[in-house]
Amino acid sequence: MKVAPVRAPQPSSSLSRLPPHTLDRVMTTTRAAGDPMGRTFLGRPRWFATLFMVDIWERFSFYGMTAILYLYLAAPTEGGGFGMDGGAAAAVFGLYMASMFLAALPGGWLADRVLGPRRAVAVGAVTIALGHYAMAVPARPFLFVGLVLVVTGTGLVKPAISWLVSQPDRGDAERREATFSLFYMSIQVSALIAPLVTGFLGERVNWHLGFGAAALGMTFGVAQYLAGARRMGDLGVAPPDPVDPLVLRRVLRRTALWTGVPVALVAVDVLSGLFVPQHLLMLLGLALVAVPVVAVFRLRRNPALDAGDRRRLRTFVWLMLASAVFWALYAQSGSVLSGFARDDIDRVVFGLEVPASWFQSTHPLFVLFLAPVFAWLWPRLGERASAPVKFGGALVVGGISWLILGSAVAAEVDRVHMGWLLLAYALLAMGELTIGPVGLALAARVAPEGMTNRYLGLFWVFAAVGAGLGGQLAQAASALPLAQYFLLVGVAVGAVGCVLLAVARSLRAGLHAPNRRTATVR
Repeated sequence: MKVAPVRAPQPSSSLSRLPPHTLDRVMTTTRAAGDPMGRTFLGRPRWFATLFMVDIWERFSFYGMTAILYLYLAAPTEGGGFGMDGGAAAAVFGLYMASMFLAALPGGWLADRVLGPRRAVAVGAVTIALGHYAMAVPARPFLFVGLVLVVTGTGLVKPAISWLVSQPDRGDAERREATFSLFYMSIQVSALIAPLVTGFLGERVNWHLGFGAAALGMTFGVAQYLAGARRMGDLGVAPPDPVDPLVLRRVLRRTALWTGVPVALVAVDVLSGLFVPQHLLMLLGLALVAVPVVAVFRLRRNPALDAGDRRRLRTFVWLMLASAVFWALYAQSGSVLSGFARDDIDRVVFGLEVPASWFQSTHPLFVLFLAPVFAWLWPRLGERASAPVKFGGALVVGGISWLILGSAVAAEVDRVHMGWLLLAYALLAMGELTIGPVGLALAARVAPEGMTNRYLGLFWVFAAVGAGLGGQLAQAASALPLAQYFLLVGVAVGAVGCVLLAVARSLRAGLHAPNRRTATVR
């Protein structure tokens, strides 16, 4: 019988003093605090509903932006748009997507070491709301101020809320994957509605109304979270791994140095009158290369990790590199596929032209329907479909989706039937339902005690790498025939998936590497 470690998350405050054999019972009671009947939401503790609703509004912000940001940047100025060419708009969109993911690394560190997950979610949600209020102001500088605030708030919310979601199913990898699949339903509810609202307001009324549409919703989400958080008891109040004040001061000094230099360079560039968005993209490209390397290096050097921890981390990083390839496809949904829908798809239905941004709702619609299926499927497959197998399969399916688009473009002499784009979105949804929930559950599974949020942040850092890669690839879409571009990218992504499937057994062994602290069946 194969043995491997299972780590319970670090209990907070007074719970840490309880005997191990009573901790599970007390934590179960804590989760149900405020509900003497012990009722549940989707088979999870009642406070799961609080997180469910907060994530709905946070994802409304994200998907509402992905639906119209590229279209706004590429729209002519006489129509109220920003007036960028398609390649530059796609690159800026990739910058935004990558920044959203990259912000999860410092956000995860703050949740782990300084704020605690509960406070990180609250602060992040308020910051997102302020960002959308800023973008509702019809002046160009406020757009960028709002984008920075939304990125900052999302970086705090995503890893912290994932930590809270992972707690009911600690020690049960398959059930945890099922929980994350169910939690993905909250994402898809808002992802389905957001493009319809922001797309209509942006394309038909005013772009800034579209950008600001999530402000009121996020405000409601903050109020709902503050009211419902009492059901969580002590869970997530204290940082799982509190930072020493001396270490915190050193981190703040280094942060000021490393962020001050690029900010100063951009300021000089702007004042000189030579600034173009490509300069900022170059800086982000350097960050996307440097940040994952530095983050992994620092994690590997942590003295709390033993040989088994480091082997699991190494295997986790290989899988995250593979996931970045999928996120490169995903990041182009709001740029390349939006432009494709606008320019090449027959969008007339019953005599009415469907807004191009509305096609962004089809992807979450498929995910919403498929999420319960995947949540039911994973526990029944068990280790017959390990995480490496799931990742490899997701990449193969993602590659096939783009091969379908390439074949459809090559076969049509005029506009492409929308059914081909819908089929591609359905396949991408299957890939996302695998990469997203399984990757988050895997991060929570392999993380040592007190480091869960940093591993979750690492998951989003590699998603940022993929988003940045997707932004660069999107620029190439304007330089190649569209059919050729779709086919080349589809073949490349599918090939990576096949390689991952070929080495899945070795990767699985790395994920189950034992360590010296525990010897419990995983």
